[in-house]
Amino acid sequence: TILKPNPNLVMHSYIISLGGSLIVRVKVDVNFLKRFREIILNHIKESRFIIICGGGKTARRYQEAASGVMKLGSEDLDWIGIHSTRLNAQLIKIIFKNIAHPIVIHNPTEKLKLKDKERVVVAAGWKPGSSTDYDAVLLAKNFRVTQLINLSNVDYVYNKNPKKYPDARPIKAINWKEFRKIVGTKWDPGANVPFDPIASKLAEKLKLKVIIANGKNMENLDEILHGRKFIGTTVG
Repeated sequence: TILKPNPNLVMHSYIISLGGSLIVRVKVDVNFLKRFREIILNHIKESRFIIICGGGKTARRYQEAASGVMKLGSEDLDWIGIHSTRLNAQLIKIIFKNIAHPIVIHNPTEKLKLKDKERVVVAAGWKPGSSTDYDAVLLAKNFRVTQLINLSNVDYVYNKNPKKYPDARPIKAINWKEFRKIVGTKWDPGANVPFDPIASKLAEKLKLKVIIANGKNMENLDEILHGRKFIGTTVG
C-alpha cells in the first residue's frame, strides 16, 4: 500500500497540479520545463512529488476544432481534454526519466508500490465528468497528503474575474465555503476557473489545503516548497 510503512513520506510528499498552459503556450515552453525540472531536483532528496498535468490550451484548441466540425457532447469534449493531459504528462515523465515512476498514472485511486528512487510520480486525466483538479484531490486522498499546490498562470485568486472587472481584488487566504461561492458548483469541460467546483467540494470535505500560485514564477514555487512566504492564494 502507498506510503503506509513510512509516515515521513506523507509529511514530505507534495501533490502538484501543473496547468497545461504552463507546459504549452504557443509552443512547448522548453525554458519553463528546464526550470521546473531544476526546482524539483533540488528537493527530491527529502521529498516525493506527485505531479498531475492539465491539458491547457492544447485541450481547448482540439476541443474547439472538433466542435467546429460537428456538435459534440460533454463526454466527447472531456475525452479530448483527457488525452491532451496524457500527452503533457508523458512529456513531464520523460524529463524526470531516471527518478520517475515508469508509467503515467491515469487512475488517481490506484494503489502503487513505489521504489525509493521513484521520487516523481506523474499523473494525467482519468475519465469524463471530472477535471485534473478533481483527480489531484483524489491523489491527495490516496497518498494521504494534506496540501496540494495548484500551479496556473495567475498570481492569486480574485473575488471576480480581473479580465472583466478592473476593481477585482486579489485574495491571499480564503476558506472553502467562500471560495466555492466564487467558482460555482458545476463542472464545465474547458472552463477557465482557478480550481474546479467539483474538486473544491471534495477538497473541503477532506479538509485539504490548496495553494494556488503562478507557475511561471519558479522562484515562488521554491519558496512554497521551503515553507517560506510566497505569492499566491491559500484555500482551506
